Amino acid sequence: MPSPPLAPDDGPIDLDHLKRMTLDDAGLEQEVLAMFAAQSAGLMTALARLPADAGALVHTLKGSARAIGAFGVAEASARLEAALAEGADPSSQLVELGDAVALARSAIEAVLRRS
Repeated sequence: MPSPPLAPDDGPIDLDHLKRMTLDDAGLEQEVLAMFAAQSAGLMTALARLPADAGALVHTLKGSARAIGAFGVAEASARLEAALAEGADPSSQLVELGDAVALARSAIEAVLRRS
């Protein structure tokens, strides 16, 4: 299987990548998108407080985002993860991640409404 692109080609969710990861099973696509939407909302709420385990939380979000093709979220997660690891002020990366998650969740809602 070819490697996914580093950034989505057609918006916040790379739908071709998602189809490959779900073996083109529309029901599974809907399920993983709904799970990601819920998980990302919960993780962003937790990350807003910058808890001691923020690095682990953002790492989880990064992996989940890559799995569904939300490469913008994955890249923003990686930047926040790096800032946290360096002990730098993560404020701007946290805002960037929040924006990326909001775009992805909006795209997910549109996909789920079409189904």
